[in-house]
Amino acid sequence: MNESEDLEGLVHRTIDEPPDDLTESHKSAVERFDLLGWPRPEVAVVSGSGLAVDLGERTNGPVQLEFLLPFGSHAVEGHPHAVEMFEPLPGRPVLYFKGRLHSYQGYDAHQTVFPVRLAALLGAKVLVMTNATGGLQPHHRPGDLVLIRDHINLTGLNPLRGQLPPEWGPRFPDMGAAYDPRLRELTRRIAGELGIPLTDGVYAGVAGPSYETPAEVRMLRMLGGDVTGMSTVLEVIAAHHMGMRCLCVSMVSNPAAGLSEVPVTHEEVLAAGQAAAGNVQALLGAVLRAPELI
Repeated sequence: MNESEDLEGLVHRTIDEPPDDLTESHKSAVERFDLLGWPRPEVAVVSGSGLAVDLGERTNGPVQLEFLLPFGSHAVEGHPHAVEMFEPLPGRPVLYFKGRLHSYQGYDAHQTVFPVRLAALLGAKVLVMTNATGGLQPHHRPGDLVLIRDHINLTGLNPLRGQLPPEWGPRFPDMGAAYDPRLRELTRRIAGELGIPLTDGVYAGVAGPSYETPAEVRMLRMLGGDVTGMSTVLEVIAAHHMGMRCLCVSMVSNPAAGLSEVPVTHEEVLAAGQAAAGNVQALLGAVLRAPELI
């Protein structure tokens, strides 16, 4: 193979086109799900680093995420990669992904959002997510909860690139209300009733896995970011494209680089998640039981 052919192959891999069997791989995943005998979900939940909490009595599962994937996967510490179902209200089955896929693990954009697209194809109309983030504002403290109202996609990836099945959604989806306003209002009200402090903010999505430099943190703040993390944006783009209403609650795990003299570590992120688990569990549990969620 000559140098030009090597370059052509690199370009082809870089543009991240969906594989030819994208529809078939999702169809196969739906069939595997139905083989489990589980009910079709109305809601999907995806938990972030250290935030896999107990959201109610489990009705089905757990199974390993790999059972539903057409490609191999490997978990990150703090991400159990388990899938289960529970029913917070009678007749409201919720599909719960404990842990998620991240593009920094080597997955392309279409693989990263595979579980979210699968949930949409199974019939879920609402996507509820949590994530662990670095706080970009001086007032942020570990354990703070932030309701995401918008995001900035700085990952360099987009799960809508390439030719997707037209029935999945429009070629050029509007992203003005990707984080559903009614769901955010519902969550704010419930947080107030429970006495759980909750601010709102903009999520700056970056590729990772290295944490941001102090200069990058200053840039993200200038761009309008309030928190930053390595997930979520691709999932929201894919879910919104397929007609799902999206809600995301971020947990501030640490001050971003330059806002603290202590180096950021993954262990710190997991520890903050464990400390905030009670508030996350109470808030999400109440949101999932709210009649007006659907």
